Amino acid sequence: MASNINPTVRRRRLGQELRRLRELKGMTAEEVAERLLVSQSKISRLENGRRSISQRDVRDLCGVYEVDDHRVVDSLMQMAKDSRQQGWWHAFGDIPYSVYIGLETEAASLRVYESLLVPGLLQTPGYAEAVIPGTVPELTQEQLEKRIQVRMRRQERVNHPDNPLRLWVVMDESALRRVVGSHLIMREQLDHLVEVSHLPHVTVQVLPYNAGAHAGMSGTFSILEFDDAADSSVVYIGGVTSDLYLEKTNDVHKYTIMYEHLRAQALSADQSREFIASAAKKHADSMA
Repeated sequence: MASNINPTVRRRRLGQELRRLRELKGMTAEEVAERLLVSQSKISRLENGRRSISQRDVRDLCGVYEVDDHRVVDSLMQMAKDSRQQGWWHAFGDIPYSVYIGLETEAASLRVYESLLVPGLLQTPGYAEAVIPGTVPELTQEQLEKRIQVRMRRQERVNHPDNPLRLWVVMDESALRRVVGSHLIMREQLDHLVEVSHLPHVTVQVLPYNAGAHAGMSGTFSILEFDDAADSSVVYIGGVTSDLYLEKTNDVHKYTIMYEHLRAQALSADQSREFIASAAKKHADSMA
């Protein structure tokens, strides 16, 4: 991408502003849809930033909301234009979780709970090459290679020299024990986890089997937070055919509380590092 504009974030900010204008006008999404002869789902997708928005859409909506200030209209039109630019990830073709990548690229901090595998931001190339076709078996070799390239590119946020992503990961013990690829791949992967856990902006915790029942048993999730006050936090829940993004304050609060419980039940950062190193040694012993 030629500029530093993040199209995903621009769409999200634009959608929030359009929702604010609609609410100021006292209109429902259904009423706006009827005025413009479009579906209510289109208005909803425009407001939540999940759909590309054209300058014509902005013009029509501003007309419905009777926005008279040309500076406001021009600003929204420019945001619509910027939101249609392509992020770096578009160069890799159709990536199903491209909305998430756009948010992750702009996020200041990320809290991840993962139950069965090492989170993508901390995967080694060998682990990624083994785990991706296991979870998405219908991929062609070309698609697999693109997925791996995207995953490695995403990791630049973790190692960024000026603006690294603040990353907190809680992983279930299963992610350490399951042999993905081979014992060699697992040993290298766990050694990498130990290494990256020493970074000042990265925290890795292990939730051991003996922790018993815990808040994450309902499924994995991530919480993204942003420096810009205009960007509310987002809970991301990945799915097989579709993803879920929760932005309502109450929803984010519930998942934040869940994450605090997970962190409290997990081993400390130092204990987790020792635990991971021990698991890596067991994989190494299995190779002997």
